Order: sequence, then structure tokens, then C-alpha cells
Amino acid sequence: MISRETVFQLVESWTEARGFFPVDVTVGQDNLICVEIEADRGSVQIDDCADLSRYIEEHLDRDKEDYSLEVSSAGIGQPFKVHRQFLKHVGKDVDVCLKDGRKLTGILSRAGEEDFSVTVPRKVRPEGAKRPVMKEIDEIYRYDQTAWVRYRLVF
Repeated sequence: MISRETVFQLVESWTEARGFFPVDVTVGQDNLICVEIEADRGSVQIDDCADLSRYIEEHLDRDKEDYSLEVSSAGIGQPFKVHRQFLKHVGKDVDVCLKDGRKLTGILSRAGEEDFSVTVPRKVRPEGAKRPVMKEIDEIYRYDQTAWVRYRLVF
């Protein structure tokens, strides 16, 4: 069976000089290899997926071990899988679902190693005021508190 590590190393060697990064690499039953990549800037084109597919095929031996290969871009609207996706989307609208079931929408304002910040609108009552006012508040969440975070499409 082809190892995930072998395929991941091939994907990393192809992506690092081209402005892409690996999001997910799986090797399933019957050597079904699935690779997802994302671009640091812009988007992944079908030609990019075809080039990466050819690169992987050049470095794996079908005579030694047969496999199926699928290369795609990380789906828009899909949950982030790697930290680098968080970094790419700083300053953009995101949807967040916490493990306790709460959902929120805001702007991803920071993506640290252990946690991230989302700027969300909240009603806040200033000291001495009779009525609350809407303010933009930065809320901090640890990655292990979230069920998922994904880019929010705004039309």
C-alpha cells in the first residue's frame, strides 16, 4: 500500500515553489489517493490540479502498485482543515460553529498558533447609558473549542 507520508512529501515538494499548500492527503482502501490543495493567493485552477496529478504519477510506479488518484482544490464553503487556511482568510468573513452548538458570523481578525479572533457585532450597554448600542467586539476562541470554521461567501 502507498503511504500517506510518501504522497504528502510529493505534494509538498510540488506546492512549496508554486504558491500552493496541501490541505488534505488521504490514501484509502484499494490505494485511492485523494489530494486537496489551496493557493496562498487567488484560487486553484484545473490546470494546477492536472499538473500536480502528473507530477505525482511521475513519481509513483503503477507497475509496482496500482492506485487511483484524485487531485482537487479545497472546496469553497468547506471547513478549514489546516492553520494556513486560517492565515489566508484573516480579514475576511467567516462562519464559526463552536462545539457547544453556538454559531457566529464575523470577520476573522487574527489566527494564532493556539487560538483565533473573530470580530462580531454585539449589543453593549455603555456605562451610564440607558440603551445598549451595537459595537464590534473581538472574541477569542481556541481551535479545540470549534466544530468548524469556514469562509463565508458574501454577495
